[in-house]
Amino acid sequence: MDLENKIIVVTGALGSLGRGVCSAAVAAGATVLAVDCVDGEPVAGAKAVPALDLGDAKATQARFAELAKEYGRIDGLVNIAGGFAWETLAEGSIDTWDQQYQINLRTAVSASQAALPHFPAGGGRIVNISAAGAMKAAAGLGAYAAAKSGVAKLTEALSEELKEKNITVNAVLPSVIDTKPNREAMADADFSTWVTPEALGKVILFLLSSASEPITGALIPVTGRV
Repeated sequence: MDLENKIIVVTGALGSLGRGVCSAAVAAGATVLAVDCVDGEPVAGAKAVPALDLGDAKATQARFAELAKEYGRIDGLVNIAGGFAWETLAEGSIDTWDQQYQINLRTAVSASQAALPHFPAGGGRIVNISAAGAMKAAAGLGAYAAAKSGVAKLTEALSEELKEKNITVNAVLPSVIDTKPNREAMADADFSTWVTPEALGKVILFLLSSASEPITGALIPVTGRV
């Protein structure tokens, strides 16, 4: 997919999926602005952005305004920042529900709101990361699935809100992503059935491209063979 001359912001850019998406977007010709909650070295070709707490809406708005001023605009946003928790309700804490909301949904809302003023008149792209588990939660996934369900509903509502501005808003719903932490946590699993970051990145890249212009408000399962 051709993203030549596009300015793409990727949150959670230092994680496994974030690095994969950044690398693919750079290869497609985009200027990639790598946002994360910690400082670190992004993939080759991506532009490092100083550590940013996306939960802080005012700080996020100020930083995105700085980026837009420096690079001229924002053409696309990929909301990857997030995290996972497995915890049964009987043995868990309500604090986990707050934490999952904060890192999965609040970050996506904050970043999307901060990006909106800086899309060009011709439109743009927002891609969110929900989860297959948001559609049917298993035991222990209540807090995570609730937060990711919120991401799905954000996607649907925002897509309707932005239709007339030609800003598309879509979400991918992966199953288990084949990352080192997931392999360590589920050492006995069949990794071949999982979704690789590269495969998921290709779907995200398509949703950032001009080829996806007719698609908005879609919740796209990317579940491999799980």
